[in-house]
Amino acid sequence: MKIGDKVRFISETGGGVVAGFREKNIVLVEDEDGFQIPVRVNDVVVIDSDDYNLKPAAPEPKPAVDEDYDPADRPVTFRAEPEERSGGDALSVYLAFVPVDTRELTKTRFEAYIVNDSNYYIRYTYLSAEGASWTMRSEGEIEPNTKLFVEEFDREALNTLERVTVQLFAYKRGKSFMQKPVIDANLRIDTVKFYKLHTFRENDFFEQPALVYTIVENDKPARPLVIDAKVLKQEMACKAAADAKPVVRPARKQTGKDAPLVVDLHVSELLDSTAGMSAADILNHQLDVFRKTMDENKNRHGLKIVFIHGKGEGVLRHAIVHELNYRYKNCPYQDASFQEYGYGATQVTIR
Repeated sequence: MKIGDKVRFISETGGGVVAGFREKNIVLVEDEDGFQIPVRVNDVVVIDSDDYNLKPAAPEPKPAVDEDYDPADRPVTFRAEPEERSGGDALSVYLAFVPVDTRELTKTRFEAYIVNDSNYYIRYTYLSAEGASWTMRSEGEIEPNTKLFVEEFDREALNTLERVTVQLFAYKRGKSFMQKPVIDANLRIDTVKFYKLHTFRENDFFEQPALVYTIVENDKPARPLVIDAKVLKQEMACKAAADAKPVVRPARKQTGKDAPLVVDLHVSELLDSTAGMSAADILNHQLDVFRKTMDENKNRHGLKIVFIHGKGEGVLRHAIVHELNYRYKNCPYQDASFQEYGYGATQVTIR
């Protein structure tokens, strides 16, 4: 079938001339009045005669026709191309987990979505690993500026989600575009967070709170923080020795409008007891305090905040720097004054 061919509709009388094609399975048929009708390729047949009312030699039985039926009432199957939005040419894609019932967090199931916050079509694969073997959980295409449900799972499936990979290939249809690199994002999912209501936060994509992992944002692939359990254990073991070292403190407490806000993230300052908590649980609590402090003061432009995290092996500092680079990228940071806070403190300026 090509442009200029005369075709007849299979399911009803009439036809016209092929005026063009849309996508791979839609043909535009121009009728006698000059209107172009989008029709599936399988619903038309090429003919040699101008008589579009010819019937097939051996028509299949048809159901009884309602005398009141108007062809104009038939559902419209043509689908317009998705609209683009300003700023959407920078690629941003996220993996999101949404609890089905936040009121029953200990029993609820969870839904997983891939969010395409860009003007590009996305071809994706979503995989998880168990040991050295990988399982394809979902694959397909996501339209621009949409979110796609990929699976629903219960708590028993959480142990299969600790290591996931999302691979992305971005493109546009029917127009020129800037080529984007193929994304291969390996994510470590902290399954402990699925037991904590406060880890599901308000967001721009869902009406309900969600746990959102960044795959790529503004064309910059995320570099997920992967915590080495051995290094974390060593840091926790040497914390007591590090805290025992003398630290130089200022003789007078700073006051006035330019005085920084000081937040001590040592676990002994945040919790009365760590009984039953793993090293990862403690680190997550320290990061929650850091994020809460940043969010509560985000409108106090020019404010300096000093986070005291200790020296140790640098795991907590590394985690804070990761948050500053990707969640609070507009806020500059530097090592805080050694004279005032000793080693192991970072100063952040709210912008």
